[in-house]
Amino acid sequence: MDPWLIWLIIAAVLAVAEIFTLTVALGMLSAAALVTAGSAAVGLPLPFQFLVFTTVATVTVVFVRPVALRHVFGPQVERFGIDALVGRAAYVVSEVTGRGGRVRIDGEEWTARAYDETLVIPPGTTVDVMEISGATAIVYPRD
Repeated sequence: MDPWLIWLIIAAVLAVAEIFTLTVALGMLSAAALVTAGSAAVGLPLPFQFLVFTTVATVTVVFVRPVALRHVFGPQVERFGIDALVGRAAYVVSEVTGRGGRVRIDGEEWTARAYDETLVIPPGTTVDVMEISGATAIVYPRD
């Protein structure tokens, strides 16, 4: 069997293993094996093929992998679901106290409680959503 084909098979096996592990390292090794398959197809002798594989694998694992991991496991830029409601303005529909009430957030009515249990927020007031607890918005009146 030709050496380039062996390197190509190794690259494919490593790529499939990367799909199951999601470590990024196996993907880098797969890329190194793919580059080595190209160098073997050109006719590079076997010792130099190993040198190409070692060099490309080292460069990708040391320099490319940290960048890839930063992008994969970086902080979430967008907020979704109920997390997106925190910090939004709400309109008080029925009086909000520390025990209950109703507010309208982006056109939807939510049950609400005042952030400070001693507060009584009258209808028509604009409040800020401090947090969402279950299906209840914890709100505080705007200044």
